[in-house]
Amino acid sequence: MRNRFTGALVTAAAASLAVGAVQAQQQERPERILGHPNLNGIWQALNTAHWNLEAHSAEALEEFWQLGALGAIPAGQSVVREGEIPYLPEARQKRDENRANWPEADPVVKCYMPGIPRATYMPFPFQIFQGDGDILMVYPFASTNRVINLEEHAEAVVDTWMGYSNGRWEDDTLVVETTGFNGQTWLDRAGNHHSNQLTVTERFTLIGPDHIQYEATLEDPQTYSEPWTIEMPLYRIVDENQQLLEYKCVPFTDMLLYHDLLEGLPDEEESQE
Repeated sequence: MRNRFTGALVTAAAASLAVGAVQAQQQERPERILGHPNLNGIWQALNTAHWNLEAHSAEALEEFWQLGALGAIPAGQSVVREGEIPYLPEARQKRDENRANWPEADPVVKCYMPGIPRATYMPFPFQIFQGDGDILMVYPFASTNRVINLEEHAEAVVDTWMGYSNGRWEDDTLVVETTGFNGQTWLDRAGNHHSNQLTVTERFTLIGPDHIQYEATLEDPQTYSEPWTIEMPLYRIVDENQQLLEYKCVPFTDMLLYHDLLEGLPDEEESQE
Protein backbone atom coordinates (compact mmCIF):
# COMPACT_ATOMS: atom_id res chain seq x y z
CA MET A 1 0.00 0.00 0.00
CA ARG A 2 2.82 2.38 0.87
CA ASN A 3 4.54 1.74 -2.46
CA ARG A 4 1.28 2.46 -4.31
CA PHE A 5 0.79 5.69 -2.37
CA THR A 6 4.35 6.76 -3.09
CA GLY A 7 3.91 5.92 -6.77
CA ALA A 8 0.74 7.98 -6.92
CA LEU A 9 2.53 10.95 -5.38
CA VAL A 10 5.37 10.66 -7.89
CA THR A 11 2.89 10.45 -10.79
CA ALA A 12 0.95 13.46 -9.54
CA ALA A 13 4.16 15.44 -9.07
CA ALA A 14 5.33 14.56 -12.59
CA ALA A 15 1.99 15.60 -14.05
CA SER A 16 2.12 18.88 -12.14
CA LEU A 17 5.64 19.55 -13.40
CA ALA A 18 4.59 18.77 -16.97
CA VAL A 19 1.69 21.23 -16.83
CA GLY A 20 3.96 23.80 -15.24
CA ALA A 21 6.54 23.28 -17.97
CA VAL A 22 3.93 23.82 -20.69
CA GLN A 23 2.69 27.01 -19.02
CA ALA A 24 6.23 28.27 -18.52
CA GLN A 25 7.08 27.47 -22.14
CA GLN A 26 4.07 29.50 -23.30
CA GLN A 27 5.02 32.41 -21.07
CA GLU A 28 8.69 32.28 -22.07
CA ARG A 29 8.06 31.81 -25.79
CA PRO A 30 10.81 33.79 -27.53
CA GLU A 31 9.54 36.78 -29.45
CA ARG A 32 11.99 36.29 -32.31
CA ILE A 33 13.92 33.47 -33.97
CA LEU A 34 17.12 34.48 -35.75
CA GLY A 35 15.80 38.03 -35.81
CA HIS A 36 12.40 37.10 -37.30
CA PRO A 37 8.99 37.04 -35.58
CA ASN A 38 8.17 33.73 -33.93
CA LEU A 39 5.21 32.17 -35.78
CA ASN A 40 5.36 28.83 -33.97
CA GLY A 41 2.04 27.58 -32.71
CA ILE A 42 -1.38 26.26 -33.66
CA TRP A 43 -3.50 28.74 -35.59
CA GLN A 44 -7.02 28.88 -36.99
CA ALA A 45 -9.17 31.16 -39.13
CA LEU A 46 -12.55 31.95 -37.54
CA ASN A 47 -14.85 32.91 -40.39
CA THR A 48 -17.04 31.42 -43.11
CA ALA A 49 -14.45 31.58 -45.91
CA HIS A 50 -14.42 27.79 -46.19
CA TRP A 51 -18.06 28.01 -47.30
CA ASN A 52 -17.65 30.94 -49.69
CA LEU A 53 -14.86 33.50 -50.01
CA GLU A 54 -17.36 36.09 -51.24
CA ALA A 55 -20.24 37.60 -49.24
CA HIS A 56 -23.17 35.18 -48.98
CA SER A 57 -26.52 34.83 -47.26
CA ALA A 58 -27.66 31.91 -45.14
CA GLU A 59 -28.96 29.19 -47.43
CA ALA A 60 -30.56 25.80 -47.04
CA LEU A 61 -28.89 22.70 -48.42
CA GLU A 62 -31.90 20.93 -49.87
CA GLU A 63 -30.25 17.50 -50.04
CA PHE A 64 -29.52 17.56 -46.30
CA TRP A 65 -32.97 18.54 -45.02
CA GLN A 66 -32.81 15.76 -42.40
CA LEU A 67 -30.20 17.79 -40.52
CA GLY A 68 -32.57 20.69 -40.04
CA ALA A 69 -30.82 23.89 -38.99
CA LEU A 70 -27.46 22.11 -39.05
CA GLY A 71 -27.79 21.32 -42.75
CA ALA A 72 -27.51 24.91 -43.96
CA ILE A 73 -24.88 27.42 -45.05
CA PRO A 74 -24.26 30.21 -42.50
CA ALA A 75 -24.17 33.80 -43.76
CA GLY A 76 -20.75 35.40 -44.11
CA GLN A 77 -18.90 38.50 -45.21
CA SER A 78 -16.47 38.59 -48.10
CA VAL A 79 -12.79 38.04 -47.33
CA VAL A 80 -11.91 39.18 -50.87
CA ARG A 81 -10.31 42.62 -50.67
CA GLU A 82 -11.89 43.62 -53.97
CA GLY A 83 -15.28 42.32 -52.86
CA GLU A 84 -15.73 39.83 -55.70
CA ILE A 85 -13.46 37.42 -57.56
CA PRO A 86 -12.66 38.84 -61.05
CA TYR A 87 -13.49 35.78 -63.14
CA LEU A 88 -13.13 35.58 -66.88
CA PRO A 89 -16.54 34.74 -68.48
CA GLU A 90 -15.83 31.05 -69.13
CA ALA A 91 -14.28 30.61 -65.69
CA ARG A 92 -17.35 32.17 -64.04
CA GLN A 93 -19.52 29.67 -65.88
CA LYS A 94 -17.31 26.87 -64.59
CA ARG A 95 -17.71 28.26 -61.06
CA ASP A 96 -21.48 28.12 -61.45
CA GLU A 97 -21.29 24.50 -62.66
CA ASN A 98 -19.12 23.58 -59.68
CA ARG A 99 -21.56 25.24 -57.30
CA ALA A 100 -24.52 23.41 -58.81
CA ASN A 101 -22.75 20.06 -58.38
CA TRP A 102 -21.64 20.47 -54.77
CA PRO A 103 -20.90 18.39 -52.74
CA GLU A 104 -20.16 15.55 -55.16
CA ALA A 105 -17.80 17.63 -57.30
CA ASP A 106 -15.80 19.17 -54.44
CA PRO A 107 -12.39 17.40 -54.27
CA VAL A 108 -12.16 17.60 -50.47
CA VAL A 109 -15.35 15.56 -50.20
CA LYS A 110 -13.29 12.72 -51.65
CA CYS A 111 -10.47 13.44 -49.14
CA TYR A 112 -8.09 15.08 -51.61
CA MET A 113 -5.68 17.65 -50.21
CA PRO A 114 -7.31 21.10 -50.08
CA GLY A 115 -4.55 23.11 -51.77
CA ILE A 116 -3.36 26.63 -51.05
CA PRO A 117 -4.81 28.93 -49.82
CA ARG A 118 -7.85 26.79 -48.90
CA ALA A 119 -5.94 24.76 -46.31
CA THR A 120 -5.43 27.93 -44.28
CA TYR A 121 -9.11 28.69 -43.68
CA MET A 122 -10.70 25.26 -43.56
CA PRO A 123 -12.66 24.76 -40.30
CA PHE A 124 -9.65 23.10 -38.67
CA PRO A 125 -6.55 24.49 -36.94
CA PHE A 126 -3.09 24.12 -38.47
CA GLN A 127 0.39 24.24 -36.99
CA ILE A 128 3.49 26.23 -37.93
CA PHE A 129 6.94 24.83 -37.09
CA GLN A 130 9.63 27.50 -37.35
CA GLY A 131 13.25 26.93 -36.45
CA ASP A 132 16.61 27.93 -37.91
CA GLY A 133 15.87 26.69 -41.44
CA ASP A 134 12.85 25.99 -43.60
CA ILE A 135 9.34 26.34 -42.16
CA LEU A 136 6.87 23.45 -41.96
CA MET A 137 3.09 23.92 -41.97
CA VAL A 138 0.93 20.95 -40.95
CA TYR A 139 -2.81 20.64 -41.59
CA PRO A 140 -4.98 17.91 -40.01
CA PHE A 141 -7.30 17.32 -42.99
CA ALA A 142 -6.04 14.40 -45.10
CA SER A 143 -2.77 14.53 -43.08
CA THR A 144 -1.58 17.39 -45.28
CA ASN A 145 1.65 19.34 -44.87
CA ARG A 146 3.94 21.60 -46.86
CA VAL A 147 7.48 22.90 -46.54
CA ILE A 148 8.20 26.61 -47.00
CA ASN A 149 11.63 26.60 -48.63
CA LEU A 150 13.58 29.55 -47.24
CA GLU A 151 17.15 28.50 -47.91
CA GLU A 152 17.11 26.91 -51.37
CA HIS A 153 14.43 28.15 -53.75
CA ALA A 154 13.46 25.94 -56.68
CA GLU A 155 10.67 25.48 -59.21
CA ALA A 156 8.11 22.72 -58.92
CA VAL A 157 9.19 19.53 -60.66
CA VAL A 158 5.61 18.26 -61.08
CA ASP A 159 2.16 19.70 -60.45
CA THR A 160 0.62 18.67 -57.13
CA TRP A 161 -2.41 19.35 -54.95
CA MET A 162 -0.50 21.63 -52.54
CA GLY A 163 1.96 23.15 -55.02
CA TYR A 164 5.57 24.07 -54.26
CA SER A 165 6.29 26.89 -51.81
CA ASN A 166 9.30 29.22 -51.68
CA GLY A 167 9.49 31.76 -48.87
CA ARG A 168 11.41 34.84 -47.80
CA TRP A 169 11.25 37.47 -45.08
CA GLU A 170 10.38 41.05 -45.96
CA ASP A 171 11.08 42.93 -42.73
CA ASP A 172 8.78 41.17 -40.23
CA THR A 173 6.47 39.58 -42.82
CA LEU A 174 6.85 36.01 -44.07
CA VAL A 175 6.16 36.05 -47.83
CA VAL A 176 5.45 32.70 -49.50
CA GLU A 177 5.07 32.16 -53.24
CA THR A 178 3.46 28.89 -54.26
CA THR A 179 3.21 27.50 -57.81
CA GLY A 180 3.04 24.07 -59.41
CA PHE A 181 -0.63 23.33 -58.69
CA ASN A 182 -2.48 20.58 -60.52
CA GLY A 183 -5.50 22.85 -61.09
CA GLN A 184 -7.95 20.41 -59.51
CA THR A 185 -8.51 22.02 -56.11
CA TRP A 186 -11.35 24.38 -55.22
CA LEU A 187 -10.92 27.52 -53.13
CA ASP A 188 -14.06 26.90 -51.05
CA ARG A 189 -17.30 24.93 -50.99
CA ALA A 190 -18.97 27.44 -53.31
CA GLY A 191 -17.10 26.14 -56.35
CA ASN A 192 -14.57 28.96 -56.66
CA HIS A 193 -11.64 27.53 -58.59
CA HIS A 194 -8.39 28.08 -60.52
CA SER A 195 -6.22 26.45 -63.18
CA ASN A 196 -2.75 24.92 -62.99
CA GLN A 197 -1.34 28.35 -63.89
CA LEU A 198 -2.17 29.70 -60.43
CA THR A 199 0.43 31.60 -58.42
CA VAL A 200 -0.42 32.29 -54.78
CA THR A 201 1.60 34.90 -52.88
CA GLU A 202 0.89 34.71 -49.14
CA ARG A 203 1.89 37.19 -46.46
CA PHE A 204 1.99 36.21 -42.77
CA THR A 205 2.40 39.25 -40.50
CA LEU A 206 2.39 38.84 -36.72
CA ILE A 207 0.26 41.74 -35.39
CA GLY A 208 0.20 40.63 -31.75
CA PRO A 209 1.34 37.69 -29.63
CA ASP A 210 -1.68 35.63 -30.70
CA HIS A 211 -2.75 37.15 -34.04
CA ILE A 212 -1.44 36.87 -37.60
CA GLN A 213 -2.71 39.06 -40.42
CA TYR A 214 -2.98 36.71 -43.38
CA GLU A 215 -3.12 37.79 -47.02
CA ALA A 216 -3.06 35.71 -50.18
CA THR A 217 -2.90 37.21 -53.67
CA LEU A 218 -4.01 34.91 -56.50
CA GLU A 219 -2.82 35.36 -60.08
CA ASP A 220 -4.11 33.08 -62.83
CA PRO A 221 -4.45 34.51 -66.36
CA GLN A 222 -6.48 31.49 -67.47
CA THR A 223 -9.13 32.06 -64.80
CA TYR A 224 -9.09 35.69 -63.58
CA SER A 225 -9.02 39.01 -65.41
CA GLU A 226 -6.63 40.44 -62.80
CA PRO A 227 -4.91 39.46 -59.52
CA TRP A 228 -7.06 39.54 -56.39
CA THR A 229 -6.41 39.17 -52.67
CA ILE A 230 -7.86 37.33 -49.69
CA GLU A 231 -7.29 38.85 -46.25
CA MET A 232 -8.22 37.66 -42.75
CA PRO A 233 -6.80 37.34 -39.24
CA LEU A 234 -5.55 34.02 -37.90
CA TYR A 235 -5.87 33.29 -34.19
CA ARG A 236 -3.41 31.34 -32.05
CA ILE A 237 -5.00 28.56 -29.99
CA VAL A 238 -3.78 29.22 -26.44
CA ASP A 239 -5.33 26.24 -24.67
CA GLU A 240 -2.63 24.70 -22.48
CA ASN A 241 -3.65 21.28 -23.84
CA GLN A 242 -3.36 22.39 -27.44
CA GLN A 243 -2.58 19.57 -29.83
CA LEU A 244 -3.05 19.07 -33.55
CA LEU A 245 -5.04 15.90 -34.25
CA GLU A 246 -4.92 14.21 -37.63
CA TYR A 247 -8.08 13.90 -39.70
CA LYS A 248 -7.33 10.85 -41.83
CA CYS A 249 -10.45 11.00 -43.95
CA VAL A 250 -9.81 8.27 -46.54
CA PRO A 251 -11.89 5.59 -44.74
CA PHE A 252 -14.89 7.93 -44.73
CA THR A 253 -15.02 8.16 -48.52
CA ASP A 254 -15.48 4.46 -49.31
CA MET A 255 -19.27 4.56 -49.64
CA LEU A 256 -19.13 7.78 -51.67
CA LEU A 257 -16.57 6.50 -54.14
CA TYR A 258 -17.47 2.82 -54.29
CA HIS A 259 -21.13 2.58 -53.20
CA ASP A 260 -22.14 1.08 -56.55
CA LEU A 261 -19.65 -1.74 -55.96
CA LEU A 262 -20.21 -2.15 -52.23
CA GLU A 263 -23.98 -2.35 -52.53
CA GLY A 264 -23.60 -5.55 -54.53
CA LEU A 265 -21.54 -7.29 -51.84
CA PRO A 266 -23.19 -9.43 -49.13
CA ASP A 267 -23.05 -7.99 -45.64
CA GLU A 268 -21.15 -9.71 -42.85
CA GLU A 269 -24.18 -11.53 -41.43
CA GLU A 270 -25.18 -12.93 -44.82
CA SER A 271 -21.63 -14.13 -45.50
CA GLN A 272 -21.62 -16.09 -42.22
CA GLU A 273 -24.85 -17.96 -42.91
